[in-house]
Amino acid sequence: MSIDIKEWDVEDPKFWESTGRRIAYRNLWISIPSLLLGFAIWMMWGIITVQMLNLGFPFSKEDMFSLTAIAGLSGATLRIPSSFFIRIAGGRNSIFLTTALLMIPAIGTGIALQDKTTPLWVFQLLALLSGIGGGNFACSMSNISTFFPKRLQGTALGMNAGLGNFGVTTMQILIPLVMTGGIFGALAGAPMELVKDSGWILGKIAAGTPTWIQNAGWVWLLALVPLAFLGYFGMNNLLPISPAIGSTLGAFAKILWLYGLAAVTAGVGLYLYLPNAAGGLGLLNMWLALPLIMVGTLFVMRLFAIGEMKAGIQKQFAIFSNKHTWSLTALYVVTFGSFIGFSAAVPLSITVIFGDMHLYDAASQTWSHVKNPNAPSALTYAWIGPFVGALARPLGGWISDKVGGSIVTQVISAIMVAASVYAGYLMMQAYHSATPEIYFTQFMITFVVVFAASGIGNGSTFRTVGVIFDRAQAGPVLGWTSAVAAYGSFIAPEVIKGQLKAGTPENAMYGFALFYAACLILNWWFYLRRGAEIKNP
Repeated sequence: MSIDIKEWDVEDPKFWESTGRRIAYRNLWISIPSLLLGFAIWMMWGIITVQMLNLGFPFSKEDMFSLTAIAGLSGATLRIPSSFFIRIAGGRNSIFLTTALLMIPAIGTGIALQDKTTPLWVFQLLALLSGIGGGNFACSMSNISTFFPKRLQGTALGMNAGLGNFGVTTMQILIPLVMTGGIFGALAGAPMELVKDSGWILGKIAAGTPTWIQNAGWVWLLALVPLAFLGYFGMNNLLPISPAIGSTLGAFAKILWLYGLAAVTAGVGLYLYLPNAAGGLGLLNMWLALPLIMVGTLFVMRLFAIGEMKAGIQKQFAIFSNKHTWSLTALYVVTFGSFIGFSAAVPLSITVIFGDMHLYDAASQTWSHVKNPNAPSALTYAWIGPFVGALARPLGGWISDKVGGSIVTQVISAIMVAASVYAGYLMMQAYHSATPEIYFTQFMITFVVVFAASGIGNGSTFRTVGVIFDRAQAGPVLGWTSAVAAYGSFIAPEVIKGQLKAGTPENAMYGFALFYAACLILNWWFYLRRGAEIKNP
């Protein structure tokens, strides 16, 4: 069959059974591992920075939180143009190129981590480029939504996103493992020795152990090369959805141009936001920088789009006049924003909160923080929450196809309110304790509940989008909502970092709980109350 498919009507049962099903699932099976690698490379700084601290890289804990935040902000910003790729460039072209581009941060990270004297700005640039993996999500979900009938939207999108989300868990398990051996030989560079104890699922790794941290970048090339090949030769462009693709090289040029514009706005926003010590100007706070970056990205896309791109983008801007775009954006921040935000923030939070004994001097009324010999290893436990959340996402889509998406979203939002409040209480107790490890089990269980609820909500919210919007608009709405929610990967590390610095980590979780409660009311008003315009979609 041709790469470009001219006729596509999966709502017709005969077409679906005879032709559509086979093509749709082939594209889905290639899309899932491609998206998994995107998540892995996007979120890898949450684990890499923990090990950089263990190896004695000359950067502060604040610098490390900032690297995870930069990757998060970049990935979210790149999702904005990515949500428009499918219409203007085609699904096969978009998935192939955005997967192949992941080789750039993978190779760069493998090189930079070989030397402790590598300057901070190099790691910041690589974190920015890792955002390509975050951007992939918007075009991947937009693409898969066009291949399946409405009755299977929750299941298909839940599988794509849920199994793709396993990239976070895969990364959190695989990176600590590959660091323990010289699996790439001399090509990967020499090992370093741990300054502090580290760990993995199998147990503690003692200081002085040789560690190949650079393998955190090299390992992804083993899968990226064959996946790029599969995407190029095995996926399809749907011409009814993408009527003005043009040539393959022309489609690639559109993607690179729009990605470049978004990368510039993300870079400028970060330069204005980051403090002087991190190479920025420190002129904007986070809550001003984020909307400026989002609006700026949309503005430059519309201003500098060329030829057919301009008409395609302007047509898709119609989603912003629909109130449901905005309500579902907020709800997806609750679900996916929480999942990806806590995936980025929890590993370093474990290191900072439980890695030290927090001692209070009554005479000077000050706190001191000294190494905790009983500290749990972030590398041993950080994968559990994202694993449960990713596992729950397909379940959320499947349940929502049965009972309706909004009722599922309502239930998980209530759970997240309660769990966030309790997580904040535990963080407060641990951060003011000489034996913080006694709170760790409860801390992990509570965050596993948060991850599970957010994973189920990821599936339910995306199912709601697929039901409310027609096929032409569902893709861009899925992309836009996922873009805004992805800023959770920037917000959570930065908010938690700021509250840890102030000595009040609980305030971060209480703030998140208030937002979840507001969105619980929003979901009820739009989709569950008597007289709602659209009932339990």
